[in-house]
Amino acid sequence: MGVHNLSMRLLALPFLIVLAVLVVWPLGSVVRDSFLSGSAWSFDNYQSILSDPYYRQSFIISLALSVVTTAIGVLLGLLTAVSLRRRSGRLRRSAMAFANIGANFAGVPLAMAIIFLFGMNGAFTLILKGLGLIGEFNVYSVTGLVIAYSYFQVALATLLITPLLDSVGRDLEEAAMLMGCGPLRFWLRIGLPGVARQLIAVATLLFANAMGTYATTTALTGTSVNVVTIRISELVSGDVFSDPNLANAIAMLLLAVLLVPIVGSQFAARERRS
Repeated sequence: MGVHNLSMRLLALPFLIVLAVLVVWPLGSVVRDSFLSGSAWSFDNYQSILSDPYYRQSFIISLALSVVTTAIGVLLGLLTAVSLRRRSGRLRRSAMAFANIGANFAGVPLAMAIIFLFGMNGAFTLILKGLGLIGEFNVYSVTGLVIAYSYFQVALATLLITPLLDSVGRDLEEAAMLMGCGPLRFWLRIGLPGVARQLIAVATLLFANAMGTYATTTALTGTSVNVVTIRISELVSGDVFSDPNLANAIAMLLLAVLLVPIVGSQFAARERRS
């Protein structure tokens, strides 16, 4: 038995080495450097962030963007997953393929697509203006980021929620229908409560995905929108205001923000199981 356990640990050794080199070592370096101000150990970096309205605003805007686009992603992804539940064959496969493409279509290509569609002379912008539905519209703003984030958030939510709803038994749904329970009532009273813990986990993943988005943000709005990832990038690579240690402190606060919903979802799941 001891030999078997030793062999299993030896098989896991390459993965542990890669994990230590790519995750533990860099994270330890970020934690250490976040407490360095000049060459002295202190909490000055954290005090500067918490006392500066500019950095606080970056967290507020990032949180608002993440919460709004997570809600949009979960809602539209859930509706799409429910509609695909009774579909099979080519339609379902096509929908899942497009969702897979959308979930991975981010960064500069997504920003360019959003500009082509919603820019000053974008196709959708001109159509909506021609119909009198909108006036002036600036895609290089928080509104543009909501559109861009929602694109991959909805696609990712569809990918995650569709197989999740497949776990709800068809016989349970059919039994509810025979007892006079409509589709809406079934999902609100039976279906969704049964997978609530998994839906919370999906929402947590979408929230973290939005909070950590950088390439799409910088390609679409540059530095005009004050979000956390842009502030970190400026402090790391900026020519004038370069301060890597302050950037490390912001990254640690971002990690703390991401841990809150993760830990909260774990406690909610534990209480539900008990």
